[in-house]
Amino acid sequence: MFAPQSRRKVADFLQRLGLPGIVLLAALLCDLVIIGFASFDHIGPMGSDLFLLPGILALSACALWARTQPVAAMWTGAVTIVASTVVIRTAHASAYTALLPHISFAETVAGLELVFFCVRAANAAIAFVSTFALVSAALLAVLGRASIIGSSSSLTEAAVVGLVLLVVTVVVAVQLRKPVPRKAPSAVMSLVRRQWPLVGALTLALFFDTYVLMLFSSNIAGLLLLCTSAGAALAAVLAARYPLRAALALAGLMAVGALAMTGLGLGGPYYNLGGFTFTHVLAGMTVVVLLVRQERPGPVAGSIGLLSAVIAGGAVVNVTRNDVDAVRLLGVGALLLLGIAVAIGLYLRARDSERTRAVEVAVSDAQTAERMALARELHDVVAHHVTGIVVQAQAAKLLGAKDPHVITDALGQIENAGTEALAAMRRLVRSMRGDAPAGSSEFSEQATTDFVADLQRLVEAGNHGIPTELELDLPPGLPQEVSRSALRIVQESLTNVGKHATGASRAVVSAGVATGELHIRVSDDGAGASPPAGSGGYGLIGMRERVDLLRGRLSAGPGPDGGWLVEVWLPVDGEGEQ
Repeated sequence: MFAPQSRRKVADFLQRLGLPGIVLLAALLCDLVIIGFASFDHIGPMGSDLFLLPGILALSACALWARTQPVAAMWTGAVTIVASTVVIRTAHASAYTALLPHISFAETVAGLELVFFCVRAANAAIAFVSTFALVSAALLAVLGRASIIGSSSSLTEAAVVGLVLLVVTVVVAVQLRKPVPRKAPSAVMSLVRRQWPLVGALTLALFFDTYVLMLFSSNIAGLLLLCTSAGAALAAVLAARYPLRAALALAGLMAVGALAMTGLGLGGPYYNLGGFTFTHVLAGMTVVVLLVRQERPGPVAGSIGLLSAVIAGGAVVNVTRNDVDAVRLLGVGALLLLGIAVAIGLYLRARDSERTRAVEVAVSDAQTAERMALARELHDVVAHHVTGIVVQAQAAKLLGAKDPHVITDALGQIENAGTEALAAMRRLVRSMRGDAPAGSSEFSEQATTDFVADLQRLVEAGNHGIPTELELDLPPGLPQEVSRSALRIVQESLTNVGKHATGASRAVVSAGVATGELHIRVSDDGAGASPPAGSGGYGLIGMRERVDLLRGRLSAGPGPDGGWLVEVWLPVDGEGEQ
């Protein structure tokens, strides 16, 4: 087992690669396995096939480089293909055939990615010339490597298959090159991005299936089976959101694949798998895991039963009926894989339940902590007013005998202080909706009754590390419970700016009163996204809870000019909205 830190490093590395990088990595792993076995077979000198690896690795590096320097990477890739062909001819190595004749999987994927990045980013004329150079180098490699094994139709086959792949790549790159308004990614793309480990594994399985089917079949049968494998991979990816529909689709695809193998005599390559491809098996296990993880027991049992029936039928028709031992071995293997998938699904289901409970507890703690922090602040406000009442009463008692007018003035001040204290107390009672550990911040504990001075001190402290401008248009006499809550919200917003606003160089805090509401606006110019719920004490949840208790409104999201924007409206008329 890898340590959590090591797993995080691997995950970060794969996420930086992105989907193109993961597909390239899967193709590279497939090449390594195939070349590793081929190097020690009876074809050609022992170990000569290892001379394919330098060119494959160099071209893969060019594909990664193309993200930042597409034109230079394209021309370097063209030179690399030609140099690799010279090395292969000199070493008398045998270049195996994948999607293109005598061009490996990784070389094919790397070449397509070079074209994609160059067409998407470079000038049209430069992209055309660079693509022409790479295509010419690829055709030269096909001809140069084909002479080793005596193929006479390599150029025609490479031209047809390569043209199709090239056109698709160029069309996709041109579409992405066009300026389009920013919008949220589609549901399918979101699923693909979140499930990059699964996409990589399925891609690797598809590469292996392609290689096996090209070895054993050169007609439409191999293409049909490859299509069912690709459909099974897509169903496995979509199973994260639609597990039941994915299970039904996978059952149909596997049934078609089993019938195709039976009718066209292709059971041989996958005899030990019951007539199903590697991708079918991996997709089936993935769908079972997601079914058990997300769905109720009833639909899960029905879906697994349907998949089991399809697998059993395919095994019976593709495995010799008289070979009892083979059928028994396949049955044991299928039950073992099913048990592993169910066990993984149950484990993930338990983890999901535990995580949900932990999030609920954390959210509840954040809400109650914010309520109790507000209650403590309101308690301070009420104590302040009551102290004023007591002082006014004592002054009136001492000076009333000498000047009766002092009593009248003192009674008016006492009445005003008592009214404000009652309003604050009503808010305090509304906030006490449950018992929880008290929570507050160090700055709010040190806050005074001067809202403007507290805001200036908060901004000048610069604890969030981002230069901040302060724009204030505030009348005197704001209710203390409102001003202290606004101070707490500004503090939390600036803390989130410091933690999550990647690349921010400026933040702006503005506060003003209009139409009976205090309007607070905190914005930045960074590239950070929404503060994650579990990263900073659930700050946004606490802010929303505080605003709701004061009958206000809160808005938090991407700003119109980039960055993150938090806006709050708090009523200042004592009662707020009912």
